[in-house]
Amino acid sequence: MQNEFEIKSSTLEHVLEVEAQIPEFGAPKKADDLEKRLANAKMLPLVAYHRGKPIAYKLGYALNEDTFYSWLGAVIPAYRGRGIARALLLRQEAWCEAEGFSAIEVKTMNQFKTMLQMLISHDYHIVSVKENADPRLVKIRCRKLLG
Repeated sequence: MQNEFEIKSSTLEHVLEVEAQIPEFGAPKKADDLEKRLANAKMLPLVAYHRGKPIAYKLGYALNEDTFYSWLGAVIPAYRGRGIARALLLRQEAWCEAEGFSAIEVKTMNQFKTMLQMLISHDYHIVSVKENADPRLVKIRCRKLLG
């Protein structure tokens, strides 16, 4: 599959096309959600394509000069387990280093165990946890130092 998908900086429209196909997201983000959060921010919307069709994305933006926030990301279920999320993560990290960021931050939840495992395996460190009565909804903030 590695040779069957292409990753490139893309449009928020293609990000939303993937977002709408993710069953775990009870309330998929809308264009207004993205525009509000990303207004005037330096951002990177990466999208993975298979035969021209958007199948995954990773979207982030600068929190400040030093730290990039990896905000959202997802892979359409039929394409999971093929290294696409990892490829997006590595592409985002390379871009952040080239742009001079010294760290990347990301938040996830216990219910997204595959994401948490991938982050830890790529040297992201847990820096805070926000408790929740439902253990699946515990929020976990991770940070990776670049360079």
